[in-house]
Amino acid sequence: MAQPAQTGTGVPQLNFATPAAERESRADGSFVLRSPAPLGDHARRVGDWLAHWAERAPGRTFLADRSGPDGTWRRVGYAEAQDLVRRIAAGLVDRGVGPDKPVMLLSDNAVDNGLLQLAAMHIGAPAAPVSPAYSLMSADHGKLKRIAGLLKPALVYAADGAAFARAIEAVRSDCGAIYVGSGTDAVAGAHAFAELAAVQPDARVDQAYAGTGPDTVAKILFTSGSTGEPKGVINTQRMLTANQQMSLQVWPFLGERPPVLVDWLPWHHTFGGNYTFNLVLSNGGTLFVDNGKPAPGLFERTVANLKEVSPTLSYNVPRGYAFLLDALEADGELRESYFRELDFIFYAAAALPQNLWQRMEAQSMAARGGLVPMVSAWGSTETAPLVTAVHYRIERAGNIGIPTPGNELKFVPNGEKLEMRVRGPNVTPGYWKQPDLTKSAFDEEGFYRIGDAGRLADPDHPEKGVIFDGRVAEDFKLTSGTWVNVGPLRIAAIAACEPVIQDAVVTGHDREEIGLLVFANPAGCRQVIGAAAAGLDDAAAMAHPAVASFLAEKLAAMNAEAGGASRRITRALVLDSPPSIDANEITDKGYINQRAVLAHRAAAVERLYAGGDGVIQVTG
Repeated sequence: MAQPAQTGTGVPQLNFATPAAERESRADGSFVLRSPAPLGDHARRVGDWLAHWAERAPGRTFLADRSGPDGTWRRVGYAEAQDLVRRIAAGLVDRGVGPDKPVMLLSDNAVDNGLLQLAAMHIGAPAAPVSPAYSLMSADHGKLKRIAGLLKPALVYAADGAAFARAIEAVRSDCGAIYVGSGTDAVAGAHAFAELAAVQPDARVDQAYAGTGPDTVAKILFTSGSTGEPKGVINTQRMLTANQQMSLQVWPFLGERPPVLVDWLPWHHTFGGNYTFNLVLSNGGTLFVDNGKPAPGLFERTVANLKEVSPTLSYNVPRGYAFLLDALEADGELRESYFRELDFIFYAAAALPQNLWQRMEAQSMAARGGLVPMVSAWGSTETAPLVTAVHYRIERAGNIGIPTPGNELKFVPNGEKLEMRVRGPNVTPGYWKQPDLTKSAFDEEGFYRIGDAGRLADPDHPEKGVIFDGRVAEDFKLTSGTWVNVGPLRIAAIAACEPVIQDAVVTGHDREEIGLLVFANPAGCRQVIGAAAAGLDDAAAMAHPAVASFLAEKLAAMNAEAGGASRRITRALVLDSPPSIDANEITDKGYINQRAVLAHRAAAVERLYAGGDGVIQVTG
């Protein structure tokens, strides 16, 4: 049974599944939450979606990117995509690519990247997209070398040979054939990507496709823990197709009109590469690859793309929405185009600060005279990613929804929190060639230990959802024995100190007081400084006395309403360098690794508690 999303008169009423959850309580204090609805039938493999839409909507654009003449959209329809995928697959067969010989992709999202991944999966070979940052932003290519050593890929692809030449040389000894989109002369022995698509498919391609099924490894997606060692998460065909069926059952409207996305989310992460990419493909929609990113100097491209294409669905991370809101509030043309066809606003990967939530509602009211539904979901790379989903009206961030059909969510007491664990057809069977990691990732009942904590919004009514309660491993005790819940405190501090704090890390383990390491937003600092900011570089702006005074004032006001030592920040330090990808402090989606920052910046933590120059003392 479906229910309409209550959004106001200015936006369409969407069909959401009626929220329902069953709770199984256990004697040890744990309990399991699950949906009473069974998981419906779903495709055997990702390629079945492409074949379906190539027949049903052959001319409809599936993928588009800005590689056309003079930066125009290059559009590939479903029938053309199906033909290209089979041709590229034939080229992969010729190169010995197969189930134990993956394809490693180094470049950003693009039409050719997407087609190559689909071609690898078509013949049962794992596609392994790797963060371009490991090639282009790393000083030593350490992570890339470890990944290549683990994969031993039969084929490596990069869009631009010149840009990726150093990275390719760093891993050449572990890799097979090298293909590049351009710049073949820059890489010794490289082949042009166009050669793959020129191969005529034969019976070998059809036989390979026929041999794939739900248990075939579709992808290997890499994630790193606090140690920085890469973990290759196995993603099977079943994981990917089951996950889209789960999504469709809780949000039935997704299948009512072909979705249109303008999307930057990287395909080497599960959010972009599994969820949004497969959402478009499974529902016969169109994905315009956004060549912008939520970063200075790049977001302007996103603005231009959104003025040209009005999406029906918007998916992003909090950092992306922060950039988008600044633009929406300043540009009426962008606001009109962004909201014109919009049905749905979705955030994930990190908690959305409430100030961003309220600003987005204000923009929705201004553009549409009503509230476009804003929802979230929760999961991880190991769950493909959807586990829970919000399919009911919420008024603030923090609620991550209830288990989708087919998923079981176990809550296990862990200190003062409830640790969440997951079991379902969308959960990984383990890590590529890392059996020890695989064994330790699951409990005795086969539930995946995801490492996050949660609690019921209303223990008597589990259908009202789960409140995300931070990472179990991030919380700590003060010397007083007081537990500090890091996740909610971090979000509260960022919101209280808008626009200065871009991100922050909470400190205080085995200390008497809570501190804050601040990654400042230079533009926000200049806004606070005012006219005196003219001519200041980023470092000078972040170190300006007005910024320190602003942070002291806002954090003191937050302390005044804290209600206890577990939420009272007594000191802060603005860091003089951004988070490092090489040190695993941040992902390219902008998610901060709290433990890695604390380990890498131990000297800054000591300085924070020793006092002296630069340390901001907070009262309240």
